[in-house]
Amino acid sequence: ADGKPQVPFKTVYVTGLIRDENGDKMSKSKGNVIDPLDMIDGISLDALLEKRTANMMQPQLAKKIADRTSKQFPEGIPASGTDAVRFTLAALASTGRDINWDMKRLEGYRNFCNKLWNASRYVLMNTEGQDCGFNSNDKVLSLADKWILAQYQQTVKQVRHYFDSYRFDLAATALYEFTWNQFCDWYLELTKPVLFKGTEAEQRGTRHTLITVLESLLRLMHPIMPYITESIWQAVKPLAGINSDSIMLAAYPVYQAELVDETAQADLEWLKAVITAIRNVRGEMNIAPSKPLAVLLRNLNAEELRRLEQNRNFLLVMAKLDSLEVLAVDAKAPASAAQMIGSMDLLIPMAGLIDKAAELGRIAKQLEKTQQELSRVAAKLNNEGFVAKAPEAVLEKERAKLAELEQALAKLQAQQAEIAAL
Repeated sequence: ADGKPQVPFKTVYVTGLIRDENGDKMSKSKGNVIDPLDMIDGISLDALLEKRTANMMQPQLAKKIADRTSKQFPEGIPASGTDAVRFTLAALASTGRDINWDMKRLEGYRNFCNKLWNASRYVLMNTEGQDCGFNSNDKVLSLADKWILAQYQQTVKQVRHYFDSYRFDLAATALYEFTWNQFCDWYLELTKPVLFKGTEAEQRGTRHTLITVLESLLRLMHPIMPYITESIWQAVKPLAGINSDSIMLAAYPVYQAELVDETAQADLEWLKAVITAIRNVRGEMNIAPSKPLAVLLRNLNAEELRRLEQNRNFLLVMAKLDSLEVLAVDAKAPASAAQMIGSMDLLIPMAGLIDKAAELGRIAKQLEKTQQELSRVAAKLNNEGFVAKAPEAVLEKERAKLAELEQALAKLQAQQAEIAAL
């Protein structure tokens, strides 16, 4: 403006080179180029083969490329949409190294887009045409409401920090973790008892929280996933009393420390641990998720007793329990499956729940199958010829499989001992 040279760009961000899944540079002669538009819109195998083998400088490579492409994409490339491709690029963009493109990650993030869409449908289904508490002070927040508000604020803080430091991979991971693992997997489930049986004020509080968190989460995600967030936000904004024309014109979320309730966070994490422990016993003992259980708790400290008394009904519903009692320290417990949560014992009496002989027989079969597979993988890794010739990636895969099988074997043996002791 004053006639002096201006700096055109103050910051330049350069990603690593995007390579194929094997770490090879993408090139026409190798036939490993993946067009982003084909991942967005999808492409049939025939069209993909035509694209990869037409006008080649070395036509003698066409058959090899066609064979490899047919093996890698037997059905062609499915449509994943723009947002899933953008999110995958962000998630893979670690600093200082090249990016090995991963179609499995793309598939995972396409599922993530579907998860967000379905979660939004649940929120809209339970809030449209209802009093969401934006025009009234008469609302009561549940423990789960306070927890998700606190978790969300911490996510806002993380994502803003990662964007400021150009760590788009960490920003994408933080958004994914919160949306899938906290908002969808836990919070939406935790709202059901309140929405179905809570008082009017409690229902209003939960509806208000559902809309508040979803609307702000869409704004937080928008830079990476612009299309799906705009589409959902248009349906959510009237419920939140927002008049803006587009999510692009809405303010980006800022961290609000006053919404972080550390007591609510600690209390809800304890409840999650109890529910998870009960679900683990169901899984290990092959007990149907719908079968009501009796649960005994022992060795509770004062804090745990408070949490239990304040949230007993909540636990009964969420963990599908018949009863939930505290066992005196000196009382004899019936034959039970046990889990430990800190210093607290969680006991589930097994009488009438399982057929001991049948369950031991089932585990014995699994043990035999796992042992055979473990011996096969171990023999392969002990074979000097195989180890000398196999690529490092194959060896890593086999070692990971061995570790997984050893873990599975130890778990089955522990289950066998636990059931035998009942």
